[in-house]
Amino acid sequence: MRLLPSKREFTIADTGLDSVEKVALGGIEQSILIQAEDPTKPILLFIHGGPCMPVPGVVSRGQDYAVATTTKELVKHFVLVFWDQRGSGKSFDKKVSPESMRVERFISDCNELIDILCKRFHQEKLFIAGHSWGTVIGLSIASRFPEKLYGYFGISQLLNWAENDRLCYEWVKIKAEKTNDKKTLSKLGLLGPPPYIKGVKQWIDFRQLLIIKHNSMIYENESIKHPGVISAFKLFLSSSDYSLKNIFHTFYSAYKLTYTQALITDFAEINLDSIKRLDIPVFFLHGKKDMHVNGKPVEKFVENLDAPFGKEMVWYDNSSHMFHPEDAREIERFMISTALKIIY
Repeated sequence: MRLLPSKREFTIADTGLDSVEKVALGGIEQSILIQAEDPTKPILLFIHGGPCMPVPGVVSRGQDYAVATTTKELVKHFVLVFWDQRGSGKSFDKKVSPESMRVERFISDCNELIDILCKRFHQEKLFIAGHSWGTVIGLSIASRFPEKLYGYFGISQLLNWAENDRLCYEWVKIKAEKTNDKKTLSKLGLLGPPPYIKGVKQWIDFRQLLIIKHNSMIYENESIKHPGVISAFKLFLSSSDYSLKNIFHTFYSAYKLTYTQALITDFAEINLDSIKRLDIPVFFLHGKKDMHVNGKPVEKFVENLDAPFGKEMVWYDNSSHMFHPEDAREIERFMISTALKIIY
């Protein structure tokens, strides 16, 4: 059964490219969305967060707002590629092994996808943008394979998972102490401080406390309103490419497949803050109110980074981890203007 598609926010002319396709990455089929008004434009590969939360992803077809950016203008300047990563969204398959859900496997899948895209569109390099977890993949690629990239955009960059969890833990604890929230303080006491590698339940319990109870991903106040977490869910409901089965797998099956003891152990070992030099232009875009992925370590990282081809950090004052539509539009404009300067 397929949901009736809603009215799309934009469409691409027949002379352009607008297709959902399967590609073989790491021995399994995975889904990508390719959109372009002009297929000769530079490629921009966008790597979604999560893992297993493919926004922006295939679900973004015809949509404009996509949590970390808007897309209506991107398709005019790039061959824009969204990828539902291994085991997530349209790439979910019961044949995918839980043992394959490892950080290095995701990075390898991405590297393979880059080669496929460059070969198909007869280009030597491309741009990468990542959001949240996607920045772990993206910055790893930027560090290891700079010859394949024109530049890198890290949106809500995650550098050191264990250290970020520690900062999140302290943030929740301070909030709870200020409001005398004994229930939260008790749960924090039971969980103990990060890293959370004693079991998947411990890892998930902390995120439920962080995201659901304390709303770490969204910022709003009396004058600044946000469409909320539900806005991301609505993207799936209104997608013409996602069936009810796809949605079920996205929010249930993929979650169970992805989060294994091996993967959360991998997370605790991520230390991209050890990177000292990047040989491509790099740009880090962060919500000032982001308490889900703290931007302060990113700011320090950028200050100390040796980046001979250019580096910049841009703050968005009114956004947390899920960007306000206005800031998402600003991110889109920034990527377009910056890429044009690099290419031309």
